[in-house]
Amino acid sequence: MLRGAAGAALGLGAVVALGGTAAASTTADAASATTALGRLRVPKDAISIQLYTLRSLLEEDTEGTLRELAAIGYRKVELAGTYGRTAAEFRALLDRYGLRATSSHSGIDGDFAATLEDARTLGQQYLSVPYADFETAQEWRDFARRLDAAGEQARRVGIQFGYHNHAHEFQAVQGRQRPMDIITRQARSWNVHLELDLFWVIDAEVDPISYVWKNFGRVKQFHVKDRAEDGTWADLGTGTVDFGRIFRKTWLTGVREYVVEHDDPADPLETARVGYRYLTDLRF
Repeated sequence: MLRGAAGAALGLGAVVALGGTAAASTTADAASATTALGRLRVPKDAISIQLYTLRSLLEEDTEGTLRELAAIGYRKVELAGTYGRTAAEFRALLDRYGLRATSSHSGIDGDFAATLEDARTLGQQYLSVPYADFETAQEWRDFARRLDAAGEQARRVGIQFGYHNHAHEFQAVQGRQRPMDIITRQARSWNVHLELDLFWVIDAEVDPISYVWKNFGRVKQFHVKDRAEDGTWADLGTGTVDFGRIFRKTWLTGVREYVVEHDDPADPLETARVGYRYLTDLRF
């Protein structure tokens, strides 16, 4: 225990020098998450699940599915729509089962002020654009500027705004820049954070650890999605991704949420159970 505390204290000094107050807060979280043997774990309160994983069940029985997630142990969810309900109605359902929608995926087209108002009603801390794709570098630059403007608007009402990647953003367009590099350069870090989907980063043959450190303090959320040998999606812990190594090597960089996701599960609730159990049991 003393060795763990000493290590945390040393880490705190180093990270304060690198990243200031936010990094120091992360180090404190890391210290509180250290086991008696000095090994780290993901705090239960940092675990979430992207409801897109359970979309087929939510479309049939929204309330029952949320009840099952709460029974598994989840306390946080990330939204991808509210299944025909208003923000207030969906918030009431979440409250009924002790769940918090701390994050959601949403676009920036249309009435973005109304999107932010719904996010506030739902009690969200984060809001991220889930997908974009353009053919030219100029289109990506224009998009990045729009992200920055939306992020500034969100920040003024207390919402942290971000972008969620796939693999194609790591491939150069027109033989020049990678879209992710355009986004991180054109959109200011205090307006646009990164929700890093680990499956797609690895699929793009990018080292997630190096990428997180390159963007120190900017990656606030991980999409924790496993990858099978054949490159398809897999339930957490059954694939090839060494999450323990990734989490250990990025522990002091500012990641706040670990969001379970599977794009096409055969049994969504079982995927949710396996994912929650994997993250709560994982020691690194």
